[in-house]
Amino acid sequence: MANHALLSSDDHLTLRIIPQRGADRGDAVMACLIVPTEFRRVQNDFPILFRLTPQRDRFQAFAMFGFEQGENLFLQDNHWDAGYLPLAMQIQPLLIGHPATEGGDKQIHIDLDSPRISGSEEGIRLFDDLGRPTPYLETMAERLGELDAGWQANDDFFTALTRHELLEPLTLEITLNDGSTSRLVGYHGIAEERLQQLDAAALGDLQAGGHLMPVFMALASLANVAELRDRKSLRVAMHG
Repeated sequence: MANHALLSSDDHLTLRIIPQRGADRGDAVMACLIVPTEFRRVQNDFPILFRLTPQRDRFQAFAMFGFEQGENLFLQDNHWDAGYLPLAMQIQPLLIGHPATEGGDKQIHIDLDSPRISGSEEGIRLFDDLGRPTPYLETMAERLGELDAGWQANDDFFTALTRHELLEPLTLEITLNDGSTSRLVGYHGIAEERLQQLDAAALGDLQAGGHLMPVFMALASLANVAELRDRKSLRVAMHG
């Protein structure tokens, strides 16, 4: 269970965060939520897929790291084996909290039950001895701001994709080197044929909203399914 608290130098002056990657730090996940503003960076390494929320009321975007729950094919012991780490993973165990008063500034919260919280002298402090934010916290605050801005633009992006019928159900089934298969089901992808049929007005609408580039980035990212397959084949060969 998460244990969120408002981050403050009074309460968390000596608290340290462990930035290293690892399954024991919460990184053994098959996917991570991402926002359209980081699609360009994500698509270099990971397939980008879309999925309805459990309430089925809106879509969310994911960077895919594996084919099954708890499988992260980019996690090699304590090393992140990819050129990019999505923002939602970079900022852990910090998160954006609602403002204390209506119309006020959003606040930084921290999950005190996170395995990234250090129980020793290991890790990086968030505040110095005078209670000032460390460079590490300042960097994390910038990334939290970028992620929050991305969330604010999320609804417009998916509204535009729905308006132009650019999302279609997608099942990915791949055959590994040993002949076994892995599947990703329940996801959506960009409808490439539909995208190619859009007229100039529709393309102009997407471009004006800043949505056209993320659409192409998501489409291009599917080339990384082959990389995911190769990583899975290697892991199966090594560990069975």
